[in-house]
Amino acid sequence: MASSYQVGWICAVRTEYVAACELLDEEFQTPPLPHHDDNAYTCGRIGDHKLVVACLPQGKYGLASAATVAKDLLRSFPAIHFGLMVGIGGGAPSAKHDIRLGDVVVSSPTGRAGGVIHYEFGKTIQDKKFERTGSLTPPPPFFLTALQKLTALHERRGHGIAETVNQMVINNARLKRYQHPDPRSDLLYKSTFVHPDEEQPCGEICGIGDDRIVQRPARDPDQDDPVIHYGLIASADRLMNDAHVRDHLAQTEGVLCFEREAAGLVDNFRCLVIRGICDYSDTHTNDLWQGYAAATAAAYAKELLSMVTQKELTIEVARSRECF
Repeated sequence: MASSYQVGWICAVRTEYVAACELLDEEFQTPPLPHHDDNAYTCGRIGDHKLVVACLPQGKYGLASAATVAKDLLRSFPAIHFGLMVGIGGGAPSAKHDIRLGDVVVSSPTGRAGGVIHYEFGKTIQDKKFERTGSLTPPPPFFLTALQKLTALHERRGHGIAETVNQMVINNARLKRYQHPDPRSDLLYKSTFVHPDEEQPCGEICGIGDDRIVQRPARDPDQDDPVIHYGLIASADRLMNDAHVRDHLAQTEGVLCFEREAAGLVDNFRCLVIRGICDYSDTHTNDLWQGYAAATAAAYAKELLSMVTQKELTIEVARSRECF
């Protein structure tokens, strides 16, 4: 029955959808849905929680599409009041935050922001000024409590994200594109170096010279890999591929990640946003890290749900109903 599902999990693209479905502990048949609902759904279970994984229609991206998916999800599954937005995003590495490909960024309240900020392009950005377009809803309190418990557990014992992704690929040999790419392909280009030809991949024309690449030390082998970062995610309808704007917003606003859907979602669907880093929000984009980044984000989401008890979820559902 549709009313038995209490957690929603929203993805934007097929790669994210595949990773989410593969990490379900059990998959169920999707119940009958209203004719007006165009979302792609997979129903299943993670731990004690019955959840619905929803994906935007093929080719439909951005804030408006995300809002429509959330609206249909909540109408078709009336017991769902909150959930997760899980997928890939572009990182904003800085001296303070050593973000690398495959890492995970989790939306967390910072200063005046609830975890996701909506930024706009145009004259204000070109002039290197940022205009906040309102305060977006923070994640539900019980998710923030789960974050506190999970970060403490990770500090004490580490996480199992890499192992979860490896096992997913072992269990399904068709998913080789979701395994960890060659670490040598994780290249951060200097902000001043623009990809010269959109028709050719970076590996063939951009090179790895010191005049182009930011030299970064190898990570401590005792450090968890991937690294989990908590802070602000910036969202807008267009892809961020301007390294100068990326660096400006990272420095002035503390942005860790850029993506295209969350700002259209969080005010209508109380959720936590989780992004695996597949590029560096510049002109040097490629598909190589997308599968692995989607899988690390999904594996983190699975660990987070293990921190939420069924009792806590039931209480939160009751509170949510009282608010409407």
